Amino acid sequence: MKYGIVAFPSKKLQDLANAYRKRYDPHYALITPHMTIKGVFEANDQEIEEVAKAIQKVTAKHDPFELTVSKVGTFAPITNTIFFKVVPNDALLALYKDLNHDFFGDEPEYAFVPHITIAQKLSSGEHDDIIGQLKMVGVDHTEMIDRLHLLYQLEDGSWTVYETFRLDEDN
Repeated sequence: MKYGIVAFPSKKLQDLANAYRKRYDPHYALITPHMTIKGVFEANDQEIEEVAKAIQKVTAKHDPFELTVSKVGTFAPITNTIFFKVVPNDALLALYKDLNHDFFGDEPEYAFVPHITIAQKLSSGEHDDIIGQLKMVGVDHTEMIDRLHLLYQLEDGSWTVYETFRLDEDN
């Protein structure tokens, strides 16, 4: 089964992201707006129990972190994906490192660019039409993230929470 680890932002930021995702993201109905901390990896029923225990140990070592979204970015020309750029900070980068290096699954294929996707799988024309407009509108949002979620993919392609983990010394 496929799993991943994400942080869900507040409803306010999810609503803002969904205002764009409804039109520009074919995955809109499959997953709530999120920031991926560990990309998709495979595990069986026995392995996922070990993964959950390992995530619990990692999250117990990390305090909640600040999620600041300061602008709209794009991965073009590599992919026509548009996103809210999350400002990296030491707490987020340390958490990412602990959940990706010498952890379950393969090492990450790409450098970590923390973000919340708002548009993807666009044609070049669509991308070029909306990126300038979205950059002008901009985004400015800060909040605290105090939990991570281990998700799994259902047969219909949608993602749902397997387990939630609080970020703090007291969990």
